[in-house]
Amino acid sequence: MTVLVTGLGGFTGRYLGDFLLARGARVLGLEPPDSAAGEGCFCDLTDAEAVHATVHALQPTHVAHLAAISFVAHGDVRAIYEVNLLGTLNLLEALATLPTPPQRVLLASSANIYGTPNIEVIDESICPAPVNHYATSKLAMEQMARSYANRLPLVITRPFNYTGQGQDERFLIPKIVSHALRKAPIIELGNLDVSRDFSDVRDVAAIYTALLLDAPNAVGQTFNICSGQAYSLREILQMVEEISGHSMEVRVNPAFVRANEVPRLLGSNALLRQHTGLAPQIPLRETLRWMLTA
Repeated sequence: MTVLVTGLGGFTGRYLGDFLLARGARVLGLEPPDSAAGEGCFCDLTDAEAVHATVHALQPTHVAHLAAISFVAHGDVRAIYEVNLLGTLNLLEALATLPTPPQRVLLASSANIYGTPNIEVIDESICPAPVNHYATSKLAMEQMARSYANRLPLVITRPFNYTGQGQDERFLIPKIVSHALRKAPIIELGNLDVSRDFSDVRDVAAIYTALLLDAPNAVGQTFNICSGQAYSLREILQMVEEISGHSMEVRVNPAFVRANEVPRLLGSNALLRQHTGLAPQIPLRETLRWMLTA
């Protein structure tokens, strides 16, 4: 059992790699040439020939495709599409031409594709309506990938927000935790009234592992990965203050307020539970406590 994980050295990939190793898998990473991960094979996903050569050399039995430009406010719009859409195309084309196709290919999309639906709880039947380039690139990736469904056993995941130790401080919760750990007197944030469905990265990695190695009827399905509970930014700030014992002055910086901000994202994990019996279990307060004791 040889599992190829693109982005193995990234935030989610490191946790997924540990879960896969615990299952007895041989885990191989595929990292960009400029990666500081220091592990796995180095290959530019936007280089179709290099991806083909690397995939054929590794001959994976399972694949988890996590590598992407995942920061919504990334400045290079063209790069978002080149990596998230065309990079995935290169990977799938290489996998589809293997002498022995992989037994399972998991593609990480995003719940951002739903945009701002006027609905309380979002399930997989909601029509996507992305409102930023990152989300649009992920939806385009999903649509493109489905053209390979007759050649590859695909499972698509739409993770809602998740966090944990090791996440980049450009993201919301790591930024708040970092400020609390260094006892910063002031923190500048954007819209304080946004609400998000947060999971723990360890739960997400465990679910990815199950979708890769178990759950045979998951092939061809698209799953929300979410806790089913949304927290506002104000609630998160309060929990961090209670756990850390440190309070900060919160200032709203207009530069951090996005014009197309999604005000609330709350997902349903019913389909995931139906096919795997799994759903995120770790409460956000415990995730924050873990991060604050890093």
